Amino acid sequence: MAVLAIFTPVTKSLADQLEDLLPQTQCTKCGYAGCRPYAEAMSAGEAGINQCPPGGVEGVARLARLMNRPVIPINPANGIERPRPVAFIDEALCIGCTLCIQACPVDAILGATKQMHTILPSLCTGCDLCVAPCPVDCITMMPVTGERTGWSAWSQQDADAARSRHDFRAMRLQRERAENDARLAAKAAEKLKAVTLETTNTPEELAEKERKRAIIAAAMERARLKADEQKNTDQ
Repeated sequence: MAVLAIFTPVTKSLADQLEDLLPQTQCTKCGYAGCRPYAEAMSAGEAGINQCPPGGVEGVARLARLMNRPVIPINPANGIERPRPVAFIDEALCIGCTLCIQACPVDAILGATKQMHTILPSLCTGCDLCVAPCPVDCITMMPVTGERTGWSAWSQQDADAARSRHDFRAMRLQRERAENDARLAAKAAEKLKAVTLETTNTPEELAEKERKRAIIAAAMERARLKADEQKNTDQ
């Protein structure tokens, strides 16, 4: 007897739908930490639909249609609609500090500590976030789309790719934090065990042993609380 499969349609939340309409540059010009937090703020009525300069007027129109609101100009407090820029590094000035790599939300910068860095232009979203941290001012934002601005200078394919890279980076950083926390926890546990096994012959030695154990135990508890806080933030 044939069995019919029943598929339940997936209903996206308003925040999901709003996020889908954003250019995914992750530039934070909207006043939020990225496109997803901005979408959630709009969904909650805490942010306007005109706070995304990279999306431009067309981006506002897309959000307005979904929210059934009138199209309004970009809020100048968030910036202006402009041609898409790409970051360029003056490699002769780069000192390899990695601060730009840490700031890039889409892993568009290659390099390592004390080695020359370089931008991958095809991956750069033009977010500007790498400029301010650079201690030697070796990064310049260069327009690459002529007079085309907003969504005319950025495709849905570009947005989808940037979103994937941003999400992958977030997962990688979360994994690296977890692995580092696990290493530190194991090291602390070994240290606590070693202190516990220390031989004490005098009251002074016993007091010093207990002092060490208290310090290590307190550090482990702080690490645990920090890990729990980070876990709640990631969720």
